[in-house]
Amino acid sequence: MTMTLHARFSLLALLLALAQVACVAQPPVADTPAYDPEARLAELGIELPARSPPVANYVPAVRSGNWVFLSGMGPCAEMQPDKLGKLGAERSVEDGYRAARRTAVCLLAALKAEVGDLKNVHRIVRVFGMVNATPEFSQHPQVINGASDLLVAVFGERGRHARAAVGMASLPFNIPVEIEMLVELEP
Repeated sequence: MTMTLHARFSLLALLLALAQVACVAQPPVADTPAYDPEARLAELGIELPARSPPVANYVPAVRSGNWVFLSGMGPCAEMQPDKLGKLGAERSVEDGYRAARRTAVCLLAALKAEVGDLKNVHRIVRVFGMVNATPEFSQHPQVINGASDLLVAVFGERGRHARAAVGMASLPFNIPVEIEMLVELEP
């Protein structure tokens, strides 16, 4: 059976329309009325550190409307030589996971300083994770899971996010990970 040119275009238009509907952002799954990320941090035994000043000419967070863009950060207050280095050389995947988790804590401290109360977070939208790694290292996703797992543990479904996990030839001060984050706030 052959299709006319008009039928082909009609089918293509229908497929494109269905694809658009499928790509529309879905709201996060409704959380319980007790949504309280800061209480959840306390339950996890996590205390947010004081925000440290940037090491160059930038700010840790920029708020624009309902969006907060968080600058790339590393595992704050962990500049000891035994916590620094490349994944695949001086550092293991487990070391990287812990560094990414600690970096997420630092990002949450900067976010809280910017928005006041973490209950104002509607959704963690995107995480961009950079791993200081040797060329043959390939477990970047497992490393950045340290941050992703913590965000889901703290925010529930609101913490599920789009993500990139990429390797870098080097990172500032030889930190094992650096992570940026994009957050949507409640309207």
